[in-house]
Amino acid sequence: MNDFLSIRDLNPAGIKHLLELAGHTKATPSAYAYALKGKKLAMLFEKPSLRTRVTFDVAMQELGGHSLYLGPSEISLGKRESVHDVAKNLERMVDGIMVRTFAHKTLEELARHACIPVINGLSDYSHPCQALADYLTVLEIKGRIQGLKIAFLGDGNNVARSLMFAGALLGARVFIATPPGYGLDSAAVEWANAWRHETGSSCVPTHNPGEAACDADVIYTDVWTSMGQESEAVERARFFRDFRVDLGLFRLARPDAMFLHCLPAHRGDEVTDEVIDSPNSFVFQQAENRLHTQKAVLLETMYSLPERMARHDGVLVSRN
Repeated sequence: MNDFLSIRDLNPAGIKHLLELAGHTKATPSAYAYALKGKKLAMLFEKPSLRTRVTFDVAMQELGGHSLYLGPSEISLGKRESVHDVAKNLERMVDGIMVRTFAHKTLEELARHACIPVINGLSDYSHPCQALADYLTVLEIKGRIQGLKIAFLGDGNNVARSLMFAGALLGARVFIATPPGYGLDSAAVEWANAWRHETGSSCVPTHNPGEAACDADVIYTDVWTSMGQESEAVERARFFRDFRVDLGLFRLARPDAMFLHCLPAHRGDEVTDEVIDSPNSFVFQQAENRLHTQKAVLLETMYSLPERMARHDGVLVSRN
């Protein structure tokens, strides 16, 4: 891969390869201890983070490389300096860029102008690194993904969209249950369902949380109000209260159903303590797996010089 902006950049073989590689880095970390020796990753954050920052930082260290944290006050993408100029500067100083941004178009613009790999740490459209960790966790607990019913309850946001995209490639039956007006865009659902004949997957949008939860193998939820939507919190709480994952809703799933949450969790809102702290909850294993799946992404994008880069007389030259 040159960049990793969305699960849509992958195909079924590609996502399975990433999951296998992630599993191998987790089982035998010493085998990759020097894989990215001397490589440098710039981490650009427009949004605060616990898991994204720590897992990418630790991943680079454990792969033998280095990471550099650049916060909002240091970069101010498109404000203090244009996205184009940030890209052209960084490509001469580091070997890759990870971005946690508000607007997906900012990510795409960086990738368009930088001749080094760009990785999506989160955008308003997608959260592909999270989806990889989600399905690695399912694979570890269930032993398979093909044919499982994955139910997401809550906001049709970036996490739900990436979960659906990955499920489509991996042969899962994904139900996305949202209140009316908060569902996923039709184009995303159409893309996911276009894989049904090849992978046996299905993607079902619904406004009925019980329909999604019934006989599910995995129940997944996320916060009702994402960063940047704080002014909508009170209104959203009113619309989303029937989508809270409590014991009553969780018991509609299969007895051995997993509970997942990308964290941070707003306990008492989208999920109750009885569910998130239950033996069926794997949220912290899921969080740890961000480290291993991101190692796989870093290896695929940064291990060798991407095809769109060339060296000429010691100068980095873009082929774009």
